[in-house]
Amino acid sequence: MWRLVSLFWGMVGCVFLLSACGGSGNTKAGMPEGGDTLRLAYAHYLTVVKHKEFTQVTIRNPWDSARILHTYLLVDKHKPSPRVLPQGTVVRIPLERMLVYSAVHCGLFDELGAMEAVGGVCDLSYIRLEKIRRRVRDGLITDAGSSMSPDIERVIALHPDGILLSPFENGSYGRVEKLDIPLIECADYMETSALGRAEWMRFYGMLAGKEREADSLFAEVERGYQALRAMADKAKKKPVVLAELKQGSAWYVPGGRSVTGQMYADAGAHYAFGSIAENGSSPLSFETVYDRARHADYWLVKYNQKHDKTYAELEQDYRPYTGFDAFRKRKIYGCNTAKVSYYEEIPFHPERLLKDLIAVFHPDMFPDYQARYFTPLRERNESK
Repeated sequence: MWRLVSLFWGMVGCVFLLSACGGSGNTKAGMPEGGDTLRLAYAHYLTVVKHKEFTQVTIRNPWDSARILHTYLLVDKHKPSPRVLPQGTVVRIPLERMLVYSAVHCGLFDELGAMEAVGGVCDLSYIRLEKIRRRVRDGLITDAGSSMSPDIERVIALHPDGILLSPFENGSYGRVEKLDIPLIECADYMETSALGRAEWMRFYGMLAGKEREADSLFAEVERGYQALRAMADKAKKKPVVLAELKQGSAWYVPGGRSVTGQMYADAGAHYAFGSIAENGSSPLSFETVYDRARHADYWLVKYNQKHDKTYAELEQDYRPYTGFDAFRKRKIYGCNTAKVSYYEEIPFHPERLLKDLIAVFHPDMFPDYQARYFTPLRERNESK
């Protein structure tokens, strides 16, 4: 009798565990035996467990950490598929014909030596990588149109073996969800630390058959970032920094728990809005920003336009900007994302941005450094 009761509860436990795995139902029933958990030091939303015949990758829901966003089962396409798999989306790796929505991930695959695995892209006009644009012109990569509404006929013709896209809270992916193609939800942008986001390259390396290269690259990025942070930590003075510009009626400032807010701290600065316990941006009134940050030592702005922004243009845009100490003392640094690959590079190379920030906040540490992203604003642009 007790053996029957024990068997019954064991079956109930298996059913419970299967329901907790999440993901789509493109699998057979069953549970893996054992497995080695890959140590991820920084990624908060990613778990990787290696089994003998497959690798299970679980992505936690960034908007509800008690739930699972997706579970992937990576299976070597050159070997027979395992007879028993847990619940999840099966991805036969390495992927060889990916549709990639984001320029960020295109750049990473190029660096990992997996450019030939990128079969299609979205939002080509936002991709600065010349290798991608050239391969599109040569017919080697499909331009699938807008990431908000891809050209479904082109997607079908491409017949991708995986679609990499960015998830949104309660978001829908439209018609591509019905194509029976694995949708890889790239939630790396929701990580709360620079190295946490960068560590996702280890997952993407697995998808492209470049796991060793990705592990090596991340180790290099981690060493560089930690060494720079240790240098900045020794700075005797930690200046106060303000970020961004007013957009319409609101000034969206990065929260203190955001990647940006934490990087300011890692660069040896006090962020004026570090006390805001958000990992995204918070809309504030100009009066609130002015009251809390008018005496900030430095002001960093990002923008996208053909010409570099100047003090004269800032004053013309919104005269109250001139009341900030950083404006009056000419301590504003700008990053023109139309000219530099800021968004394409920093997700997987945060050490590059960190060095830039340290060079701004502590110029004595890198006296001969040539800024990569943020440069001092000029008084005016005569060639405009």
